Amino acid sequence: MRAQQDNKHINVRTEHQQRNTRVTAVMTKLAFVFPGQGSQKPGMGQELAEAFGVAREVFEAVDDALDQHLSRLMFNGPAEELTLTANAQPALMAVSLAVTEVLRREMGIDICSKASLVAGHSLGEYSAAAAVGVFDIGQTAKLLRLRGETMQAAVPPGEGAMAAILGLELDAVTDLVSEASGDDVLAVANDNAPGQVVVSGHVAAVDRAIALAKDKGAKRALPLPVSAPFHCRLMAPAADAMANALAQIDLKPASVPMVSNAIAEPVSAPSDLRRILVDQVTGTVRWRSCVDYMAAHEVEAIYELGAGNVLSGLVKRINRDIKTGNAGTPGELEELAKLLA
Repeated sequence: MRAQQDNKHINVRTEHQQRNTRVTAVMTKLAFVFPGQGSQKPGMGQELAEAFGVAREVFEAVDDALDQHLSRLMFNGPAEELTLTANAQPALMAVSLAVTEVLRREMGIDICSKASLVAGHSLGEYSAAAAVGVFDIGQTAKLLRLRGETMQAAVPPGEGAMAAILGLELDAVTDLVSEASGDDVLAVANDNAPGQVVVSGHVAAVDRAIALAKDKGAKRALPLPVSAPFHCRLMAPAADAMANALAQIDLKPASVPMVSNAIAEPVSAPSDLRRILVDQVTGTVRWRSCVDYMAAHEVEAIYELGAGNVLSGLVKRINRDIKTGNAGTPGELEELAKLLA
């Protein structure tokens, strides 16, 4: 197939390039981040495919790997089908890797020689890992399809839920979780930004957390329109499935360290990457701590590569001193390429 023939061209870099003094200076200041579920919408990636042959090759490679016209679903919807976890996860990765490949092959910008760190939000860690050479595109698509299917299947429909708690800090939400959990599973799923924490678990426990949150001073507490209770121990069957799948793949060392959601520290060795990609299925997405780590290690600009601008917005809430930007359309790519040239 054409996509299989082109894989040697669109596999991401696995080795460091020689870096001159100017690039080394940039590396101490720049990070790239990759969006997670919730950023998907019909039409995603279509402008990239129309403008760049390289983007079309990436989408064809993902379609081939999954034996599905996922790109057609990305471009045309329907939204309900695209939002299904098993579709949204590889679709968001496809757009992110189309962006990185257009930057590299069309615009001469290799993110592996520009950044000191990368990170991704939940499934975005797979996009980040692929972008720095850990997996090839076909492997990443298959892993994310499995991740989406097993996360969806881990809890029967109607038994799990998630809710956003707005206006309370992490310590207060942690106390709230302890009070509301009872005999049910309830956990902090995402620490996204100051005053934006997500909880996940059994429906009854999430409902109790919503009811208690306003008494604790939350500005809002609202259920999220998700199909499963992600990032809590109810996802253990999905974590086991990912551990088995990752054990069968030859991971390459990350050519740029990836700041892990699970530990908010960088990893690059294959053994560490396997571990954190399993741990993140049931663990808290520590996005605020990831951004704090990058800021503490001289990152002055963070660019979001892929669909939407959710992470750029969160970075602004976490640290206003960090410059942010996003690239998911041809115009945004051109602007980013000018900045990085």
